[in-house]
Amino acid sequence: MRVAVLISGGVDSAVAVHRLLEQGHDLHLFYIRIGLDTGEGDCSAEEDIEMCRYIAAKYSLPFDVVSLHEEYWENVMDYALRSVREGLTPNPDVMCNKMIKFGFFEERWGKEFDRTATGHYATTREIDGLTWLGTGVDRVKDQTDFLCRISYSQLSHLMFPIGELPKAEVRRIAIETRMPNAYRRDSQGICFLGKINYNDFIRRHLGEKPGPIIELETGRKLGTHRGFWFHTIGQRKGLGLSGGPWYVVKKNTHDNVVYVSQGYDTEKQYGSTLHLDEMHWLTRDPWGTDCDKVRITFKNRHTPEFLSAQLTRLSDSEYLIDSATPVQGIAPGQFAVIYTPDSSLCLGSGIITGRNIML
Repeated sequence: MRVAVLISGGVDSAVAVHRLLEQGHDLHLFYIRIGLDTGEGDCSAEEDIEMCRYIAAKYSLPFDVVSLHEEYWENVMDYALRSVREGLTPNPDVMCNKMIKFGFFEERWGKEFDRTATGHYATTREIDGLTWLGTGVDRVKDQTDFLCRISYSQLSHLMFPIGELPKAEVRRIAIETRMPNAYRRDSQGICFLGKINYNDFIRRHLGEKPGPIIELETGRKLGTHRGFWFHTIGQRKGLGLSGGPWYVVKKNTHDNVVYVSQGYDTEKQYGSTLHLDEMHWLTRDPWGTDCDKVRITFKNRHTPEFLSAQLTRLSDSEYLIDSATPVQGIAPGQFAVIYTPDSSLCLGSGIITGRNIML
C-alpha cells in the first residue's frame, strides 16, 4: 500500500517507519508544521525537522514539510483559549488530531494515499466488517484518549504500526537499527508551546485579572490569584499558598473566585458522578436507547488507569457516568473517554459539564 506517514522527529514515529517498510509498504514521510512563521513556540521545529530528514535519508524515502499553522490557530488554539476563558479545561491534543492531523492534512495530502500512519500507541480492530479503535498493548503509553473525537472515516484510513509493541521494545528496535533519535526523550506538554511557559502564553492572550483564593469549607480568603483561567480543577502546584497541600476544587468564573481545599485526601477533590454532553461515538453507538447502567471503563485525563463505571443515556447527546471509585479533579471541559469493560476498545467520548455531583 501507499502510506503517508506523519513523523515528528521522535523515536515512536521513526520506528513506525521501520516497521511499515518491513511490511513492504510504499512510504512518503510528512512533518506537519503548526508554529508561526515568526518561530514562536513550534515545539523546537527546526530540530525536529532535521531529525525527520535523517530518518528519510536513512531509508531513502521522500519527505515533505507541510504547514498548517493558520489552520491550527484558527481551530485548535481558538478552541483552547475560548475554553480557558470560559473556565473550562480544554485538551488541544485531542482537537489537533481531529482537525489538523486527520482533518486538514487528510483533505489536502493524505487522501492521495491508501492509508495514513502515525506513531500513536493505539491499534485498530476489524469486527463484523467495521473498524474499531483498540487500545495499545502498552497501557502506560496508550494514546487512544487523544484519538477519542476523530470520525469513523478518519479512523478507517489510519494505521498504528507500533500499537502492538511496548515502549521498551520500540526503544530496543530504535537502538538495534541505529536510529539517530534512539535515545531522544519523549516530548511533554502542549506541542505548540515548545519552550514557552504555559502561564506566560495564557497571560499573553488573556491578560491578568486578580481575584481571591478562598478556602471552600470556611470561606476564608487565603490569597490572590491573577485570573481564574490560570487554574484548573484538581490543580495543586502554582497557587502560592503556604500550609498546604492545597487543591483547586471549584471556580466561580462570574465573580473570578478560585476555591481551594486543604490536604492530600480532602473529599472535596473527588466526585463519583460525571455528566457528559456532546457524546461522540467513533464507530457506532453500541447501545442506542438501551444504554441504562451499562458496564464500561473510562478515563477523564491522560493516565494509564482505566476506571470502572456504569453509563446511562439521558438524551440524544447527554450521558451520565457513575464511577465505581471516587474520581479526582473532575473538570468541566475535559473529555471523558469511554471504553469497553475490559478496556480493549475505545468507543467514544463526551465532554464533562459543570453539573457534576461532588461527594
